Amino acid sequence: QLQASGGGLVQAGGSLRLSCAASGRTFSSYNMGWFRQAPGKEREFVAAISWSDGRTYYAESVKGRLTVSRDKSKNTMSLQMNSLKPEDTAVYYCVARYGSGWYENTRYYRYWGLGTLVTVSS
Repeated sequence: QLQASGGGLVQAGGSLRLSCAASGRTFSSYNMGWFRQAPGKEREFVAAISWSDGRTYYAESVKGRLTVSRDKSKNTMSLQMNSLKPEDTAVYYCVARYGSGWYENTRYYRYWGLGTLVTVSS
């Protein structure tokens, strides 16, 4: 089970930190990540992280502004979002898939949490 939290309203240029609490299984062989869906748009990949070794992978649009991390001791994953832009406004979902490799298509991720809304005002 995945549960995202931390969304809210922030001004452009501001920061926000999302968290994802993972439970119900051992994630040592999983990659986890974040997707987002803006109003009227398709769901898009944001970032992913290897639970075992912490390697990360990002969508080009967020490189340098968003940072994904995980805390094995707390079974949580985070997304630190800096220099936020109005176009970052979306519902953010935490996801997980068994196995390695980086995938940006939603169909590769079996586990999805409920989303958390991030609104960036201009």
